[in-house]
Formats: sequence, C-alpha cells, structure tokens
Amino acid sequence: MARQIQLSSSPVAVIGLGRFGKSLALELVAEGVEVLGIDGDHKVVQSLAGRLTHVVEADTTDEEAMRQLSVHEFDRAVIGIGTDLESSILSASVLLKLGVPNIWAKAVSESHARILAQIGVHHVVRPEHDMGKRVAHLVRGRMLDYIEFDDGFAIVKTKPPSSLHGLPLGDSRPRSKYGITIVGVKRTGQDFTHATPETVVQPDDLIIVSGPQDKVERFSELT
Repeated sequence: MARQIQLSSSPVAVIGLGRFGKSLALELVAEGVEVLGIDGDHKVVQSLAGRLTHVVEADTTDEEAMRQLSVHEFDRAVIGIGTDLESSILSASVLLKLGVPNIWAKAVSESHARILAQIGVHHVVRPEHDMGKRVAHLVRGRMLDYIEFDDGFAIVKTKPPSSLHGLPLGDSRPRSKYGITIVGVKRTGQDFTHATPETVVQPDDLIIVSGPQDKVERFSELT
C-alpha cells in the first residue's frame, strides 16, 4: 500500500532533480510538504515516480510548458540546476516572468550566483561552497557545529572553557569578557535549555554561543 503523505505548508516546485534537487524534494516530502518535481531527464523522472507528490518530465526553460504545469500558481520554487548554467538562468527567468513570489536557486560559482541575483532571483544558495566554509571552521577549532550569517554574526555549538566551569554565567560574565553570548546549555542526557545568569556550566556540558564571527571563534578555542 502506498504511503499516505500528510501535507503541510504551501506546495513547492522543485526545478531540476539532480543530487541537490532530488535530496531537497525528498526531504520536503518527508516533512509533509507537497512537491512538484520537474526535470527534463526521463530516467530521473521515472526514478522518482511515487516518491514525490507529483513528478513531471518537461523543459524547464519553456515558459508555456511551465505555465501548463501551473508553476505560476506556486508561492515557492527551487531551481536545483547547477552545472548547466544556461538552463539554470533561463529557468530562473521563466519563473520570474511567471511571477513566482519566492524563488531559490542553486549556484555553482560566484559568477553564477551574481547573475542569478542580478536577474532577480530572491534567494541564491551555494551548497558546496557554504558547506566547505562550515567544515573548514569545524576542522580548525573545537567547535562541534557552526552557522555563519551574512553580516559576520555566527552561532556555534562547543564545549565550555575551564574559566566557566562551576560558575553561574552571571558570575563568569562571558559577554563582558569575551564579547559573546551563551544562549543555551545541554547537560549529558538532557535537552538544551535556555541559558540564564543563574545557569551553572559544567565541564561536560555543551553550549550554544552567539556573537561576532571572530569573537565566537576565539572563544571556541579557549580550553
């Protein structure tokens, strides 16, 4: 018996079902989002039949074909095409002409990202580039996870330095000493909890730290 998909949120059109687009589309479906997947490769479409809410073989650079698939009625669309820059840009142009209000597109280079932004794509992502930066930060320090935002702000998961051990955060004063904020603490076997001035940090805790990128990195290197 086919699995019943419990739908939530508004549907998403995923244009291009290569590794990135396929992974994204399947994850959205797993989260209960209705997905229309579109790709020009018959074998790719066949491989995803029954796994996505709808999957169709079509030329994503053809405005009329996209209109017939009612892509213009979607509030959100993702262009997963990467290596074929012409198809990526033309597909983005079609979605913009159709008036899709929220368009994400994958870019494989800085120039590709710049062109997509210049023609009006609302959100440009560079998965390999962004993941490479993230892993580099994790490799070079004691951070267990790292998220960097465009304005130089970062959030990391790390172990607390010895200067914080056994003290309430109000006494150890990490914000005034290091320029960072501890926003959450996780004790072994427990969930993360919101940090307060009364929170006492132990050596085996995990902490979530936010602040300017350079200060967060320096803090995470303390022992």
